[in-house]
Amino acid sequence: MQSERLIAHYGPAQNPSTLSQLARDLLAQQKTAWPQLAAGYRTLETLQVRELQCEGFSVRLQFNPQRVVSTGANVEAQAIQARPCFLCQENLPEPQKGILYRDAFLLLCNPAPIFPQHYTISHLQHRPQALAEHFETLLQLAKDFSPHFSVFYNGPKCGASAPDHLHFQACPANAIPIASQIHEPGRRMLVKNVLGVAIHKTQKLGREILLLTGCDAEALVLAFLRAIAAMREVMLGPDEPMMNVICSCEEELYQALIFPRRRHRPAVYFREPGERILISPASVDMGGLIITPIEKDFLAVEAQVIENIYQEVSLTPEATRQIIARI
Repeated sequence: MQSERLIAHYGPAQNPSTLSQLARDLLAQQKTAWPQLAAGYRTLETLQVRELQCEGFSVRLQFNPQRVVSTGANVEAQAIQARPCFLCQENLPEPQKGILYRDAFLLLCNPAPIFPQHYTISHLQHRPQALAEHFETLLQLAKDFSPHFSVFYNGPKCGASAPDHLHFQACPANAIPIASQIHEPGRRMLVKNVLGVAIHKTQKLGREILLLTGCDAEALVLAFLRAIAAMREVMLGPDEPMMNVICSCEEELYQALIFPRRRHRPAVYFREPGERILISPASVDMGGLIITPIEKDFLAVEAQVIENIYQEVSLTPEATRQIIARI
């Protein structure tokens, strides 16, 4: 680890400050020392947002032109191999500093923010995006950031613009609409209890979502691994099942939202230039904050388009029922 990259360490015996406070301190320092980051946050202050009322639920559209690189990222294997990894320490911009997290990850400020506080937590080693062996880390991050932040993960085939480098992201709690929507009456139904972990299926939200809740992190890891195995069986693939995950922790209760996916990008993404809609759903979009880096898309997209995108990239309800039966 390059010591000149660090402004702090976080671990059980290394720093009495909360992770949330250290992250805020890092952001303040980086806004002063890193012009690109400061420009990104100035842009964020002027972004346009509009709300769409879909069938039974609402979403927010955010016109964010600085996200065009991520939304339009070429994640084909050849393209990934041909470019330097932008999360490896040796390729970070010179002014970029971070926080060493539990001696294994580097907490960094995202230079193209979606939120007033937006962080990337990348592994110190260059290794592929994979959640099964690192779900415990996702839970630990959620607990360490609790209760002020949520943490999310984009699968290597459905939203991660750096699928070759293990990383998570963090944003303010409830900044993603689904975090509060799932607590509305009638939004979730308890379908199973596994190892003390409650498994819910969400309802009337236009896409398939599984919700795992519990207070025992070890039990949650085991339940998640069972869910992964069930998804592999139903989705018929040896690799990590396509999914996005948003995780939070409040008063010792963990909450993990899993969005099982069947496609990375919708058909409208691949239309001819004049008809193309540049929406590439990842965790934030699946959570109800739709990022549109092109102004014409922001102005033209209506509720039916979002409903169609969700249905196209999500699993079918029948597939979700099969997964639940196997957990």
